[in-house]
Amino acid sequence: MRNYDLSPLLRQWIGFDKLASSMQGGQDSQGFPPYNIEKTDDNHYRISLALAGFKQSELDIEVEGPRLTVRGKPTPTEKQVEYLHQGLVRKEFSLTFTLAEHLNVDNAQFENGLLHIDLLRQVPEALQPQRISIGSAAPQERQVLDNPATTEQSEQQ
Repeated sequence: MRNYDLSPLLRQWIGFDKLASSMQGGQDSQGFPPYNIEKTDDNHYRISLALAGFKQSELDIEVEGPRLTVRGKPTPTEKQVEYLHQGLVRKEFSLTFTLAEHLNVDNAQFENGLLHIDLLRQVPEALQPQRISIGSAAPQERQVLDNPATTEQSEQQ
């Protein structure tokens, strides 16, 4: 079983895009199953796993707290096959991803041997950045400040 802690890589200013580039150098050591992590925009991500030969009933996706776990357990075949070359692997696996805050599984689809898991960042409105408008001094206050005679009169009183 492999565990990947993605939480420091999934911050708003970094995102999954840095994960892809950091993992590119070690593609040979990724193991099974091969997968992609895509960033479609600032709030939408997708994990795609290549699972040729698996059936949907042999796959399990579980979310517990910040951990997303994908498991596959192929059903044993009844007849023995003698392979001259075996390039397609059907073995049991478990992948665990640690998701950042406010990142939730939105959808999962299995089609054409690919398992797609869509992730959605939903930051509560209270935690989202807020714009503060900068006001200027009112016109009456500006006149009082600009007129030295008015300032002197108020100081003498």
